[in-house]
Amino acid sequence: MAKLVFIRHGQSEWNLKNLFTGWVDVNLSEQGVEEAKAAGRKLKEAGIEFDQAYTSVLTRAIKTLHFALEESGQLWVPETKTWRLNERHYGALQGKNKADAAAKYGDEQVHIWRRSYDVLPPLLDANDEGSALKDRRYADLDPRTVPAGENLKVTLERVIPFWQDEIAPKLREGKNVIIAAHGNSLRALTKYIENISDEDIMNVEMATGQPVVYDLDENLNIVNKEKL
Repeated sequence: MAKLVFIRHGQSEWNLKNLFTGWVDVNLSEQGVEEAKAAGRKLKEAGIEFDQAYTSVLTRAIKTLHFALEESGQLWVPETKTWRLNERHYGALQGKNKADAAAKYGDEQVHIWRRSYDVLPPLLDANDEGSALKDRRYADLDPRTVPAGENLKVTLERVIPFWQDEIAPKLREGKNVIIAAHGNSLRALTKYIENISDEDIMNVEMATGQPVVYDLDENLNIVNKEKL
């Protein structure tokens, strides 16, 4: 039986400022660092040992993984970084204050952009200074693959191929896997492995820095789930 652990990154500097972040690369706040370290201590107390780690290419998730592994005495564990585990791209909302956006567009519209399964946010122009097309970490991607904005449906569509090709085979081999990523990329994975409906996934929250542990059989059926 394999263990799969999800950790949403600790509070980021932009979480603290109430800004839409998405693919913008921001650091952890002091609180976020402590949340990540606390997650690692919980993993150590639970005696969970890992064979493989995965994270996104964004600093807040990478550092969360490293702090958690270090605190659990497992910083040496092999890790893979991939853009497919990035947070959902919030389009033209990125960098905007959430309260200001609500004042401009209305609470209901902003709630729909944030929480609907298949409604896209306003898209970011490819020529915008903040476009991921200008970021070197995505230079090897087909430009048509780089999003200008995503909803949870699109996020799931880019996450699942990586799950099927890279993560699931490790779990089927009985390897223990840790994934430190983002609220929406982890919600997408949660939806997939728990077979949650489009409507119900909107009510699923991923707490920052709290490990979620799955015990999976050889067919990747969930035998047990707990939050540490």
